[in-house]
Amino acid sequence: MRLDEVGIRINYFLGASDDYLYELGVDRAQLPTPEDWFALYKEDYLRPIEERVNYQLIWEIDGSVVGFSSADRIVYGQYAFMHLHILDQENRKQGLGVEFVRESARLYFEALALERLFCEPNAFNVAPNRTLQRAGFRYLFTHEAQPSPINYPQVTTRWVLERAAGYDPAAQHR
Repeated sequence: MRLDEVGIRINYFLGASDDYLYELGVDRAQLPTPEDWFALYKEDYLRPIEERVNYQLIWEIDGSVVGFSSADRIVYGQYAFMHLHILDQENRKQGLGVEFVRESARLYFEALALERLFCEPNAFNVAPNRTLQRAGFRYLFTHEAQPSPINYPQVTTRWVLERAAGYDPAAQHR
């Protein structure tokens, strides 16, 4: 995701209904203003990749943006936490997420030199949990957490994909 595309992510959250944000585990009161959010990304994009706080990807089909993924809590060369989102309701629950997650994982492993990639969705949001399992992530545990600064404390499931466990980003894509 280029800096001039981060508005897709910002608008996704700011334009979402309260019910949908609740399903995602997002606290509207924790969302920055569009200007503040863009400024955070702009500052981060100026850093070398080894020092980045976020790394974001756009998911497209036939040149149209259908979703995005982001990585945060990055410890370059070690691990990061990913998030996944399909923009429009009509594209959700169509099986797109599995391929997007696999490709995102491959790109995160390469770009961030990762050994492990975690994802921690709301435990009661079935779709991302199924998607992660189908994409090859391994379930670790369920606990109460606040996955990111825009989330409220909630019950989450933690999933992991490990390079050391034989994960081959290129093979996952075949």
